Amino acid sequence: MEGIPSKVRTLKMNLMLGKLYRISRNSRSAVVCYKECLRHCPYVFEAITALAEMGLSAKEFSLLFSQAPNRGGKLPSDSLDAQRWWNWYVEAQCCIASHDYKGGLDIYLELMQRFPNNVHILLEIAKVEAIIGRNDEAIMNFEKARLIDPNIMTYMDEYAILLKTKFDYIKLNKLVHDMLHIDPARPETCVALAAMWERKDERKALTYAEKSLRVDDRHITGYIMKGNLHLSLNRPDMAVTDFRGAQELRADLRSYQGLVRAYLALAKCKDALFTAREAMKVMHQSAKALKLVGDVHAISSSGREKARKFYESAIRLEPGFLGAALALADLHVAEGRNREAVTLLERYVRQWADDSVNIKLAQVYAATNMLNDALFHYQCALRINPQNEAAKKGLERLEKQMKGVDPDAPEEDEDNEADDIDADQDDAELL
Repeated sequence: MEGIPSKVRTLKMNLMLGKLYRISRNSRSAVVCYKECLRHCPYVFEAITALAEMGLSAKEFSLLFSQAPNRGGKLPSDSLDAQRWWNWYVEAQCCIASHDYKGGLDIYLELMQRFPNNVHILLEIAKVEAIIGRNDEAIMNFEKARLIDPNIMTYMDEYAILLKTKFDYIKLNKLVHDMLHIDPARPETCVALAAMWERKDERKALTYAEKSLRVDDRHITGYIMKGNLHLSLNRPDMAVTDFRGAQELRADLRSYQGLVRAYLALAKCKDALFTAREAMKVMHQSAKALKLVGDVHAISSSGREKARKFYESAIRLEPGFLGAALALADLHVAEGRNREAVTLLERYVRQWADDSVNIKLAQVYAATNMLNDALFHYQCALRINPQNEAAKKGLERLEKQMKGVDPDAPEEDEDNEADDIDADQDDAELL
């Protein structure tokens, strides 16, 4: 394709060549090709996304659009209106690419007011919400998109992962079933299958995550899924490779979080701290990045004071950030400040009906032998999310405590099974 003179290349040629250059990591040539695409036509989604990810600013986009041919002379008012909204969309893409998730999300929500039921915008909103941890809102928007277009496949692996985190396996199974019927060969389908199998068979889930990358070795969600599975399988060294693979394509919050977890699992605290600080520099004014630095400091008893400051800063920056509140509560408990942990969590329970906060509060109450309060909050968590496995296990453990039974003692059934095995062996010897 390089043999074709640039002046005679069509839009499709430039788009393909830009993609090939990007795959071969020749970013400069890729930028040239994608810019040519937008000079031909300013409404090429793929070119806009690629250029935004490669660092093109909203002003540079405006300059490019001004160079696009205007075949109709003076633009009518409705075209001017469309152009204004299109510039907003481009600005949102630039915000997301520069990790300004809140700024990008705000613009997308404005666009949604203007273009209700637009599947593309709905999916973009849901994707950003998933990245920043607004899981309930993301699930709702993914569901809206599927209602409008039941055959949509874009970002459906992200939706599958969210359903898994919510323990909503009925919806997850239905989603995977639908995706297999629509297109079983898509990488999104493979990642969704990995999410579905993770609970039952992590190794089988890993094979599906690997398959997604064989289908498309630039599928970022595949790397994220694979990295998290390697962490679950106690292979943090492999997880580091996976999360780095995701970062090489496009660094986002989840790849930073995964890398930090992997480095901490490998006891590489310096690498974890460097990665967390890099996330904080890249994502200005991000409560999630602040919390990530706090997580690294919280590992050692000497760093807990620093961790507390980072968690508190994250909460001040984003008062609704439950992750930072839960981490701060854990820190209070680790330092024996159970009362402070309870006060903090009760404040969040009053403001947000969230199962994870109720579970954490129940755990703190159980640890301080306030079993009735713990019971109440486990029940609250299950009312909010009846599928929450952590709440079920916690409640089961608590009920044993309330009966005066050691929850860590082996089950009687297990003892009986052991006796049965011994009896079977005796029978075999007699025979």
